Amino acid sequence: MADTALFVGYGPTIPGREQRALALFNEVLGYYTRLQERGEIESFEAVLLEPHGGELGGFLLLRGEAEKLDRVRRSEEFLGYNAQAGLVVLNFGVVGAYIGAGLERQFAVFGKLAADLSA
Repeated sequence: MADTALFVGYGPTIPGREQRALALFNEVLGYYTRLQERGEIESFEAVLLEPHGGELGGFLLLRGEAEKLDRVRRSEEFLGYNAQAGLVVLNFGVVGAYIGAGLERQFAVFGKLAADLSA
């Protein structure tokens, strides 16, 4: 089961680039589907947020093992799609994340450090 994830966040499209942004989004979904079929990621989820006045319009969450996600993150294809995204949407970013057992490990470390500070 996946213990890490990649959070790929994006904001609104740059005016005049809406059609390219939509086409790129569909290309990326196809790419992530291929990654999943090849076992390079465990799964992914695409999320579109309701308008809320913030800078985040939606995100994609790629779930997998840390080593495999690291390889994906450094691949030319992933970097190429990210570069394209930066040209058509605002506030684009990729952030590593902890899920499942990875999240539990991180909170255990935090809990130990917090307890040490209280002692």
